[in-house]
Amino acid sequence: MPSDPNRSVPKAILIGGIVAALLDMLDPIIFYGLRGVAPIKIPQSIASGILGRAAYSDGVPSVLLGLAAHLFIALVWATIFVLAARFLPFLEHHAVVSGLVYGAFIYVVMYYLVLPHTNLYPRIDPSPVVRLNSIAAMVFLVGLPISLANQRFAPSSRVSSN
Repeated sequence: MPSDPNRSVPKAILIGGIVAALLDMLDPIIFYGLRGVAPIKIPQSIASGILGRAAYSDGVPSVLLGLAAHLFIALVWATIFVLAARFLPFLEHHAVVSGLVYGAFIYVVMYYLVLPHTNLYPRIDPSPVVRLNSIAAMVFLVGLPISLANQRFAPSSRVSSN
């Protein structure tokens, strides 16, 4: 069975990571924007994981740092999933369920293992609404798009039977 030249692992990683990063950036811009937070504060809050409180007074450089860090993180998550799917075909065969579960996994890792070890400012215990939005964003806007990009753009991991 000839391989499809329109499918590649790097393409699946790039599309999955970029779509996930874009959706995951739009979510807090809209969610917090409805609560009066300026859009510039969202990438600055990501940059605060590296810079701490200084990210909010650094203007455009901290915005760019936050956007770059956000995209990098999304590409790492996409890379992990797409490479894992090469060895675990059920990730491709059950893309929706796999993506939803992967998004929940990403939430747990980011919010309980990664973010507590950063300079993130301010550190607050989120309200139930904020927590629910964060979980939904990871599940539907990060995990699912990465999984669907893998299914659509990566070479099939299915074994053909002749």
